[in-house]
Amino acid sequence: MRVAIGISGPASGGTRAWAETVEFVLEAERLGVASAWSAEAWGRDAVSPLAFLAAKTTRLRLGAGILQISARVPAMTAMTALTLAEITGGRFLLGLGASGPQVVEGLHGIPFAGAVGRLRETLEIVRLGLRGERMAYRGRHFELPRPGGEGKALRLAVPPAPVPIYLAALAPASLALTGELADGWLGTSFVPEHAEAALQHLRAGAERAGRSLAELDLQAGGDVAFCDDLDALVRARKPRLAFTLGAMGSASRNFYNDAFRRAGFADDARAVQELWLAGRREEAAARVPDAMVVGTSLLGPEAEVRRRVRAYRAAGITTLRVSPEGRTLAERVATLGRLLDLVAEEPA
Repeated sequence: MRVAIGISGPASGGTRAWAETVEFVLEAERLGVASAWSAEAWGRDAVSPLAFLAAKTTRLRLGAGILQISARVPAMTAMTALTLAEITGGRFLLGLGASGPQVVEGLHGIPFAGAVGRLRETLEIVRLGLRGERMAYRGRHFELPRPGGEGKALRLAVPPAPVPIYLAALAPASLALTGELADGWLGTSFVPEHAEAALQHLRAGAERAGRSLAELDLQAGGDVAFCDDLDALVRARKPRLAFTLGAMGSASRNFYNDAFRRAGFADDARAVQELWLAGRREEAAARVPDAMVVGTSLLGPEAEVRRRVRAYRAAGITTLRVSPEGRTLAERVATLGRLLDLVAEEPA
């Protein structure tokens, strides 16, 4: 099982934070981490950090986890992927996702409806560009060149490259699309003990395409912290999970909340969301069950963290994507190194 790290969270920003992020990524490469993934939502974009890190690293694979499909037209996404593939020396990994209605409609001003169809068509158009083919496409959401216009189908000038494409998916339809078309899955709200809540849909999509789920790189994980006081670690993470369950979506459509409901936390997820939307934030955090935090993290004494590593491996996760805890850069690096040692000790 490989290990990956995430950088640049949804609300990321700040010069000092970025300087430390760069140092952390360099240390992660030195320790043997397989890939680093840059996210975007309403903070930093996902592309710029990777371009900077490409000049600082030599071996580490650099992933966009994810590019929001509503923030860029598919042709630009293909151009960006090929450019990053070129400047990284073939180390770039392209992650795509639909995001959610809060960001898509609230920030970008684009209708969220038809997200799965737009994700499929975006992936298909991007692959035309990656293969060096003319960008001619006719779908429900996109048509190239534009009908009735003066343009013609163009071939991108950037040399073609085999860029792996990952999809971030939570709902059954997008999970099935991932299994059908993608090279990998960027999983969130994933509980290894309830893995089938997601894997059954990934598997169905793969089988629909005549391939095995084993052909995909399945990524999931969470926070990592070593401490004898597991209760304290759990309590500290409840407010963030309450935000995910209550605010990462609208009252009628929250894909993270829905994923936890399918993973065996239906009553809890519903109750937390209701409290959050009623403005009772502290009560919402207190209502998050301990099992939800533990199930989505690698926390506690070394024996417990080892048990969580084994749970992810047993669930079929091939890349463990983690966020190591620490008050300082040195502590975060130490936590990451300790986790890597545990993963290396486990049988392949």
